[in-house]
Amino acid sequence: MVVMTFEKGKYLLKEGQYASDTFFILKGCVREYVLVDGEEKTTNFFTEGQWAISLTSFSEAKRATHNWVCMEETTVNIGNEQQAQELFTSFPRFETISRAIMEAALAEQKNALTAYLTDSAETRLLKLMKTRPGLFQRIPQYHIASYIGVKPESLSRIRRRLSTQDASS
Repeated sequence: MVVMTFEKGKYLLKEGQYASDTFFILKGCVREYVLVDGEEKTTNFFTEGQWAISLTSFSEAKRATHNWVCMEETTVNIGNEQQAQELFTSFPRFETISRAIMEAALAEQKNALTAYLTDSAETRLLKLMKTRPGLFQRIPQYHIASYIGVKPESLSRIRRRLSTQDASS
């Protein structure tokens, strides 16, 4: 695998491209978003120790429907299908590991979709604060708002309400 560092603002993938590469984040943060009527809707954040894999584009050779942009200087391991096949031939156990990684990525996406459809914005925010607290120092609030499905003003109201509840507890 190749290790590369990308500057803040650099795109790893743009909508319409084929995603032949996978990225393992060694250092930094990548934001995934889609464009809906010209507005960016944040759908994921990838940080240290996570794989950025365009599941439909990579596995089905379709053009990506999303964008990956570096939110800060980001260092990644880059792999592709050809390298993976060579690795699997030389080290068959890695195929099992790769399958487990893909299954985990699919499960994470399913859980995120389910939460988005069933949880309130406040619950999504609370879960994000609990599971990924470091994002709040790395990501502008308007991207956090987009990720949980609200406007920045609504995020401010939710955070104010939560801080008031914490103060009165």
